[in-house]
Amino acid sequence: MIPIRNKKKSLQGTVEEMRNFAFAYVEKYAPSKQQLKTYLLKKYLKASVSNVKKQDLNDLIDVVLADLEKSKFINDKFYSESKAKTMIQRGSSINKIRSYLFSKGINDEFIKETVEKIYDKNSDQDFFSAIKLCKKKRIGPARTTDNRPLFYKKDISLLARNGFDFETSKKVMDIEEKDYLKIINLL
Repeated sequence: MIPIRNKKKSLQGTVEEMRNFAFAYVEKYAPSKQQLKTYLLKKYLKASVSNVKKQDLNDLIDVVLADLEKSKFINDKFYSESKAKTMIQRGSSINKIRSYLFSKGINDEFIKETVEKIYDKNSDQDFFSAIKLCKKKRIGPARTTDNRPLFYKKDISLLARNGFDFETSKKVMDIEEKDYLKIINLL
């Protein structure tokens, strides 16, 4: 039987290892600051590094995150803007974008700035996002005219579950097919 060595990691070795894990995670996923902090905390709590208390580990993670922010590997403002842009392209509502960014631990100031930029570019962004969602899901104006009244409530509720308010949903549902096709061609 081969004896198992009891390796005790030094604090400095832990910091270097943590940086390497952080770099690998940032390279692969492009996370927010909070996502990276959660990942590193889970990683080291699983590994149960001896010699290091949870508070010390938390402080080490904060040091590594501050270093990554200083070297601009993680940037929550950039993260919120890029995620909002991709979600708009998919047809997400502003409410859905706001709640998504909040769930990822983005600062309220960055969320506000991102939403204001969206409104500055297009004040009726929710309407166009709802149109994209209708096209993607084949609901509302994308349905054939004889089926639209049958599925009206179902389509309105699908739009509501995706974060669109009632006025926007009603406005989209009441569009004529020819107007819908014109808008789709513009998008």
